[in-house]
Amino acid sequence: MENEMITICNEKREHIGVATRAEIHKKGYWHETFHCWFLSNNEGKVFLYLQIRSDQKKDYPNLLDITAAGHILADESIHDGIREVKEELGIDLAIDDVVSLGVFQDCITTNAIIDKEFGNVFLYARNHIDFSQFHLQQDEVSGIVKTPITDFEQLIAGHIEEILVEGFKINQHGKKSSISTMINKHSIVPHEQSYFENVLFAMKKHV
Repeated sequence: MENEMITICNEKREHIGVATRAEIHKKGYWHETFHCWFLSNNEGKVFLYLQIRSDQKKDYPNLLDITAAGHILADESIHDGIREVKEELGIDLAIDDVVSLGVFQDCITTNAIIDKEFGNVFLYARNHIDFSQFHLQQDEVSGIVKTPITDFEQLIAGHIEEILVEGFKINQHGKKSSISTMINKHSIVPHEQSYFENVLFAMKKHV
């Protein structure tokens, strides 16, 4: 995975070269990614779905993240990124099944990586999404949870400290085990505040 070839962008999102994923993150080059958020509308309440990153992940193991996301390879189009949903979640979607919310910058810097993304964000919204639909790539994703989008927005804004999430996690025997737990902002991959705000604002136009 670290040797995957990815297109380098400048700050204007112009493509200026190609580098390995490892080099992209080491040198902090801008690059394109694909983000797909899931929403469901159950009896008038809108739920946002988050993946639980596998404990095998190099970066941010066990934290909650975008429902499905990944890098756009150098030989791929943005729409090719829809493969991430099938790979990570086991749900086979076509690009026509999702709505584009726009492109949002997102930069996460740690001691290990400088991840500067142009996130191409898409929305998959349905009246009902059943947890039985998910068949996870367990070395990438260990569970799926949902929470009311209004609660998530309040958490991100800092108005409340904890919210309830409910869903499932894959247990040590490879079976789905129901979970219901309180989480805080430290439970979530630290995407930029502006990223979350922009995405949540864009989502509201479709719910």
